[in-house]
Amino acid sequence: MCGITGWVSYGRDLRNEKATLQAMTNTMNKRGPDDEGLWTSQHAALGHRRLAIIDIPGGHQPMTLTRPDDTEAVIVYSGETYNFRELRGTLPQTFTTGSDTEVVLHAHEEWGQGAVEQLNGMFAYALWDSRTEELLLVRDRLGVKPLYYLETEDGVLFGSEPKAILANPLASKDVKIEGLRRLLGFVADPSNAVFDGMKEVPPGHVVRVTKQGLREIRYWGLDDHEHTDDLDTTVSTVRELLSDTASRQLVADVPLCTLLSGGLDSSALTALAAQQLAAADKGAVRSFAVDFVGYADNFVADGLRDAPDTRFVQDVAQHVAADHRDIVLSNDDLLEPAHRAAVLAARDYPGLGDMDTSLYLLFKAVREQSTVALSGESADEVFGGYADFHDPKVVAADTFPWLAGSMAQGRDATSPFSLDVQRQLDMNGYYEAQYRRALAEVPTRDSDVGLEARMRQISYLYLTRFLPLLLERKDRMSMAVGLEVRVPFCDHRLVQYVFGTPWAFKTFDGREKSLLRAATKDLLPQSVVQRVKSPYPSTQDPQYSKTILQELGSVLDDSNAPIGAILDRDGVEKILGAHDDPQARHTAERVIGINSWLADHSLSL
Repeated sequence: MCGITGWVSYGRDLRNEKATLQAMTNTMNKRGPDDEGLWTSQHAALGHRRLAIIDIPGGHQPMTLTRPDDTEAVIVYSGETYNFRELRGTLPQTFTTGSDTEVVLHAHEEWGQGAVEQLNGMFAYALWDSRTEELLLVRDRLGVKPLYYLETEDGVLFGSEPKAILANPLASKDVKIEGLRRLLGFVADPSNAVFDGMKEVPPGHVVRVTKQGLREIRYWGLDDHEHTDDLDTTVSTVRELLSDTASRQLVADVPLCTLLSGGLDSSALTALAAQQLAAADKGAVRSFAVDFVGYADNFVADGLRDAPDTRFVQDVAQHVAADHRDIVLSNDDLLEPAHRAAVLAARDYPGLGDMDTSLYLLFKAVREQSTVALSGESADEVFGGYADFHDPKVVAADTFPWLAGSMAQGRDATSPFSLDVQRQLDMNGYYEAQYRRALAEVPTRDSDVGLEARMRQISYLYLTRFLPLLLERKDRMSMAVGLEVRVPFCDHRLVQYVFGTPWAFKTFDGREKSLLRAATKDLLPQSVVQRVKSPYPSTQDPQYSKTILQELGSVLDDSNAPIGAILDRDGVEKILGAHDDPQARHTAERVIGINSWLADHSLSL
């Protein structure tokens, strides 16, 4: 997993900047608690913090490719290349470690920039070629692992998280109106990383840095190939891909587990893991779930959740004989200032309130027993699991489906802000521009018309503009406690294959996620096979909401509150009066989070 950072400058000698490189690297301590390494040359400086997963004694980084009297290339790598053993067998070089990083380094020696196309995994890495003085910043196809960069006058700064870049004096902590749009909006945009001038390496891209400047190069994207398999073959192929992916991602030299919510996605992964571990005589699968004190008693069904997870989790754990543990959280856990501060520090900017804090605390507890966890992210985006996929009004809406459907119910991210700020934000215009840009990218076929064409668009929008938000959250909360979370449903082979299937195949049984259900139903209890989609849980304790609204009231009454200058008092008071509205609580958490962010990090808007 790990954290990477670095600096390329063609106008200065970076051998004199080790203190700055050290400061940038130090920000990655939680991502990599096991080891540290620095490497500098005249025009390049690379830093690495390691979370040891594969070849624990031999995987120190930065890793160099050295010839007599010369270092040809240096790499800092974060993530996992799941097919590194196969690639190693095809490469002619002599290997000195058992790590996947060395395989990636030699793959670039053999195939150049095209090496990334041979990798199966989740990764973000930087490779400096000392001979040509070029830097490659590389990110995996779905953007599972993060990689940010900031162009400077004579080079680039980069890091796994914004905080690494911001530790360099050349970087500014300013957040302008475009960054505030990205912060408040629910659309992923790699060209806008909140902080002024900062960007992400887009998923499936390489950023090539030379003395002449920077260039983004796309090496992978969802394509428009025709799907020729019949339904039975499609279901069996999905099962084969899932089994192969699970097998690859169960490889680790440290304790491993699954995250189990009792939904179809996580249950299928847990069942596949249990099956494969048993076949390899490696014992029971270990699984973890999150729950809240009194959750079942306070639970009220809504448009997103129809039942608590607990019964379904128990059914799966018993069915596959998992070594299972529930992590039960209280209001005190969720409201603890130290926990909320840790979440904000991990995120670098405000996120999703209690849903971030509970995920952080779940991962913190998991890390006590496991270093690697498998999670079900992207199954809904790949297989069509969200209710919005199946609502004709949402499908027909000419905007992002989640903004027309589940997330649109009573939510207005700008309502607490002054009219002047709302006019500057122009969130409707922002969403419209982002939507048109995304639609222009969707691969098309001449045979796609009507509903088939629209569902292809919606699938693409979810995979490229919504999924990255979930992956970012999962990465930050897990790496804040040194836990590697793997996401098998993000295997690019599976994503591409299912993206190409007709919508009628994805709903052939009249329900959501038909292909996934059919491909894994033999592994699961019937209660889970028949369960309706339910998202990650959020506490429903009235006392939690009451406390949050009280905090918002304190922010409103604080004349020194950093956010005060951009708030609208009437708008905030309406939120304070909506005691029973969960959306009001979520908005309140966003305002409180932004206020804390501004206060704690000396940021300017």
